Amino acid sequence: MDKILRIAAAVIIGILYFTNIIEGTLGIVLLIVAGIMVLTSLIGFCPAYTLLGMNTCKKK
Repeated sequence: MDKILRIAAAVIIGILYFTNIIEGTLGIVLLIVAGIMVLTSLIGFCPAYTLLGMNTCKKK
């Protein structure tokens, strides 16, 4: 579920950027964040979770 939400958020950010709803520096920063969200979803590791001590993986 976590991966799906991150990818969905990244897709929404991408759509907003490429339709010029968000633009400028904020748009570029959000586009970079969206890229990181997709990357972490694909590799299955989120560094922010490690810093916060969270674990969404059900396997041990």
